[in-house]
Amino acid sequence: MTFINKLQQAWDQNDSLLCVGLDPNWEKIPEHLKEGPDPIFEFCKQIIDATHDLVCAYKPQIAYFSGLEAEAQLQKVCDYIRKACPHIPIILDSKRGDIGSTAAMYAKEAYERFNAHAVTVNPYMGQDSAQPFLDYADKGVVLLCRTSNAGAGDIQDLLVDGMPIYEKVAEMIANKWNANGNCCIVVGATWPEQMKRLRNITGDMPFLVPGVGAQGGDVKALVEAGQTRNGKGLMINSSRAVLYADNGNGFAQAARDVAMQTRDLINQYRHT
Repeated sequence: MTFINKLQQAWDQNDSLLCVGLDPNWEKIPEHLKEGPDPIFEFCKQIIDATHDLVCAYKPQIAYFSGLEAEAQLQKVCDYIRKACPHIPIILDSKRGDIGSTAAMYAKEAYERFNAHAVTVNPYMGQDSAQPFLDYADKGVVLLCRTSNAGAGDIQDLLVDGMPIYEKVAEMIANKWNANGNCCIVVGATWPEQMKRLRNITGDMPFLVPGVGAQGGDVKALVEAGQTRNGKGLMINSSRAVLYADNGNGFAQAARDVAMQTRDLINQYRHT
């Protein structure tokens, strides 16, 4: 099953456009978990157990693991998702971008070492930097386009032939890079007007949408701007708001409560 097929299945099975980002911040992990042998894995496992029927994807952020020398626990998290909830795709958030054999090794890391179903990639070095990822036809390639950070416009809004660079990037991805039908783009929740233009450029291509929750994205605006005609097409990511809803013994239930509220809020504005 391809990443896109798996994503469509998860959208339908869980009636959800919510993606939960797995960003384990050591300072915020409940103290009682830190006494165990694999506290980061255990934290993520309990989040997964509490939310797997509410999400369309999980997005582990590699830096939160590698910064703590916890790549082995990231491997365990990916293995656990595939075993416990095989209908949910894994997006490895690593924002890789390099050329030639180095890009090929980054692709191997994501798709073969961690067995992720998709990976985030920075396209701003051009097609040859993305090609090793694109060549994995059954895997997803989630390319940065219009990101959610405050400084995104410094480069992404620069005009080229009268168009902002992010629209040029979207055109290239949709018309030249998507030969295997495995491309997605990242569009920040904080930019609904730009999202609407990007939906017109890319058709039904899935969007990964960061910026909901802690970053303040407007759920109604982004869903109305970014959904496809069938009320899908979005992976709306929430990380901190779900993961750290509570830092005590009840953290997993609190995470479930927030995930359910967020999924249901998103669904209020979908075409069905």
